Amino acid sequence: MSFHTGFIAIVGRPNVGKSTLLNRLIGQKVSIVSRKAQTTRHRITGIRTDADAQYVFVDTPGFQTKFKSALNEAMNRGVTTTLADVDAVLFVIEAGKFDARDAAVLKLLPRDQPVILVINKADLVKDKGDLLPFIDKLSREFAFHAIVPISAQKIQKVDVLLDAIRPLLPEGEPMYEEDQVTDRSERFLAAELIREKIFRLVGDELPYSTAVEIEKFEEEGNLRRIYAAILVDRDAQKAIVIGKGGERLKEISSQARTDMEKMFDSKVFLEVWVKVKSGWADDTRMLRQFGYE
Repeated sequence: MSFHTGFIAIVGRPNVGKSTLLNRLIGQKVSIVSRKAQTTRHRITGIRTDADAQYVFVDTPGFQTKFKSALNEAMNRGVTTTLADVDAVLFVIEAGKFDARDAAVLKLLPRDQPVILVINKADLVKDKGDLLPFIDKLSREFAFHAIVPISAQKIQKVDVLLDAIRPLLPEGEPMYEEDQVTDRSERFLAAELIREKIFRLVGDELPYSTAVEIEKFEEEGNLRRIYAAILVDRDAQKAIVIGKGGERLKEISSQARTDMEKMFDSKVFLEVWVKVKSGWADDTRMLRQFGYE
């Protein structure tokens, strides 16, 4: 039996469920998830190895058309660069919804690589017959290799999607170890987990321009000591993150530490504080420092 291995980009507008889909395809959490748009800022690689194939998924930031900043421009470049470097593309949209933001991503799709249209949240459509005209319309917009309705949240039809992807990958040996699920470092993943908790616990009170910087990451046997700074634009935002009596910052730290211990399979000592650094999202030097290309 031949073995197939290759790269698959996951693209779409913000908040269609790309990161949730990646986590389901891999079988564990490698990409952070929240209801806040543009939670994913970096290209996250997730790896799934089966008996006859290794799928290397690249979760991209949601392509941003609404807000202009150096950060968003860097993320959009990440999307277009990824599309030029993969064997197949998953274009994720929301069932029954296709707007100008989806159309902007559609224009970026490569014509010389297979693209699978993934219709997420299909379980939320009460009358499945309503999907047929929706699918028919989209099939006339682009020559999709396949169209697969799924529910990433409920893990419905994810196996069908994997079956559709496998023949598109070239034959070859695995690129990663069988038990490896991401190529990102623990330091990077720690920062992402803290950022996820900020979005989930602070929500709309805090503007989008928030970052996490890991200032120190130490391993002592089965213990990780992690010291992290949350960066915000203004003093008022610092107060929001800290919360009354420091309670919100404690909750962010507690939930992030719990997730880190599960992900790293070790004890974690986590210390988090908040810093004000105005204009970081438009500072190209700082963006490079945080790993944005």
